[in-house]
Amino acid sequence: QVQLVESGGGLVQAGGSLRLSCAASGRAFASYNMGWFRQAPGKEREFVAAIRWSVGSTDYADSVKGRFTVSRDNAKNMVYLQMNSLKPEDTAVYYCAATKDLRIFDTATYGFWGQGTQVTVSS
Repeated sequence: QVQLVESGGGLVQAGGSLRLSCAASGRAFASYNMGWFRQAPGKEREFVAAIRWSVGSTDYADSVKGRFTVSRDNAKNMVYLQMNSLKPEDTAVYYCAATKDLRIFDTATYGFWGQGTQVTVSS
């Protein structure tokens, strides 16, 4: 079992930055691939970024590539999402999630989710 708690959301103007944090508790955190997803009102939850447990390689949605950076600190059981050059269309509830599956882009493969943190970007 892995428990996840996100923090760091808030209201920011377009062009600004936020850093989301995800604190994990439970066994063997370091062996999980960690993902960030977001869900805007009236839309499906979508993949944002992920970082693999084995070599720390990362993947990003095209919409955030070059603006967002995902990282992890296994010693602290933490995952981060640094978000720069934010746009109004980035407004959503952001979730971190954990999986041991290799299909890191698919929400269905993640068995553990946090409660989400709201990010609002004003124009």
